Amino acid sequence: MGLFSFLKSVGEKLVGGGDAAPKAEDVKKSIDAHRLGTENVSVALEGDTVKLSGTVKDQAAYEKAVLAAGNSLGIATVDTSALTVENEEAAAPVFYTVKKGDTLWKIAEEQYGKGQGAKHTIIFEANTPMLTSPDKIYPGQVLRIPPLE
Repeated sequence: MGLFSFLKSVGEKLVGGGDAAPKAEDVKKSIDAHRLGTENVSVALEGDTVKLSGTVKDQAAYEKAVLAAGNSLGIATVDTSALTVENEEAAAPVFYTVKKGDTLWKIAEEQYGKGQGAKHTIIFEANTPMLTSPDKIYPGQVLRIPPLE
């Protein structure tokens, strides 16, 4: 589908000690640890760009794989040009970069409209298992914003 940009200086640290850059196998382990349905996804790393290839089961797995790779310390770009969704055309995902002072409630109001803050649970669920608590978001983190049904 394309290229997705992330803040290289924020995110989950995938390797121990110092400012060591992650390796492709570190990124693959991190993605697979979330059990997103990415068993058929290969990961290559060129500098600070992760290249995902293969097939995922659905649009949600596609978007979550992008986020799991991109929200890693040292990763600036995720390239999905060789990643496909089983039996369907991948749609353009909606992502949101968390700003200082944001809460999931505030993001829901901004993305879904005034008075829609209670829909923050939809955003939280769309970003699990990468998010473990609705209170643990940080500036620079990129979140998946699913459409309202």
